[in-house]
Amino acid sequence: MPDSQQVVWRDEELSPIRDKVYQYIKQAIVQGVYKSGERIIERELADQLNVSRTPIREALFRLESQGFVKTIPRKGVVVSKLSPEEIVEIFTILASLESLTMKLAAQKAEAAEREELTRLIGELDAVLAAPEIGEEHRMVHFVVHDVVCRAARSPRLTQMLDSLSDYIRAFANVGYELPGRLRKAIEEHRDLAKAVRDGEPDLAESLTKIHLENAKKAYLEALSKQ
Repeated sequence: MPDSQQVVWRDEELSPIRDKVYQYIKQAIVQGVYKSGERIIERELADQLNVSRTPIREALFRLESQGFVKTIPRKGVVVSKLSPEEIVEIFTILASLESLTMKLAAQKAEAAEREELTRLIGELDAVLAAPEIGEEHRMVHFVVHDVVCRAARSPRLTQMLDSLSDYIRAFANVGYELPGRLRKAIEEHRDLAKAVRDGEPDLAESLTKIHLENAKKAYLEALSKQ
């Protein structure tokens, strides 16, 4: 369960409160604070977030329509657990979309974006050179993805990937629980950034498929140990 300390909302956050509550609960699910199968109790959340139960119910209804939670008779609202078939399906879609994005980025990246990738590669090398990789580096690959999506110059493709971004974050966080996976993922993103920067579309496409296959295996393995 999330920290039970009561949340104090700033004045500028009061409107619309339902959106703030929705984002709070969703991020707790995506970041693994709420685990698959774990019950979400309206009363406790209302007390913690210092709101009535109405925006909690609205947020949970919205999350249920998106597949993040489900209502089970006599148990209440619980975090959804994807089936192995659903996991494979999502990774298959990601492999197609992301490999195309990387390929386009390698072909279309402009000088400023290649310079930005060079800077990011240096940062990733510095992270990898450190004896330990901390929690703050878990989402480092999203910085690379932002640059690559911009370089690909395909708004519709970026929009499709954005629709899966919450799944991607959730999958990454779970997979990183395996010893050594975070370091390996950073290495993979560094190599992807190099391929895009150096204008090697076929290599970028191939490395993306390898990375997502590794991510899928890590996620499934981590889930099996929960």
